[in-house]
Amino acid sequence: MPTAYAKCFDPNGARYGIPTYPWRMAPDGYATRRQLRARGLRPGGQPVAAQVMVFNRHHGARVAFLYRLDLAKPVRPMTSRKWGALALAMLARRTCPRCRLDVGYCIPRSHGICGMCLAAEEQRAA
Repeated sequence: MPTAYAKCFDPNGARYGIPTYPWRMAPDGYATRRQLRARGLRPGGQPVAAQVMVFNRHHGARVAFLYRLDLAKPVRPMTSRKWGALALAMLARRTCPRCRLDVGYCIPRSHGICGMCLAAEEQRAA
């Protein structure tokens, strides 16, 4: 086993406190949050069961937490109230605070105003 894999291979949890596996070498029955979501599941309050780790020259050690598939619960469906709240939140993100128009895209937080208002402001400044 190469050195990078040896640093990451700790199936008993003696070194890192929880079972640790090298990248792409986790046993069956475990999944990350994204993998659970792709299957229509969520962790459901269970603790982290294991982790996968990879070492990289630029970022050092990177870790992804794993959850047990048998303890995962189904994702709660969106209710009509949640869909409505989401629609209002997205409308607020698309509405320019200066001209009060729905511009059809999310206003960048760096500027805080739409492109038309930003262009007008730059013309006034020049």
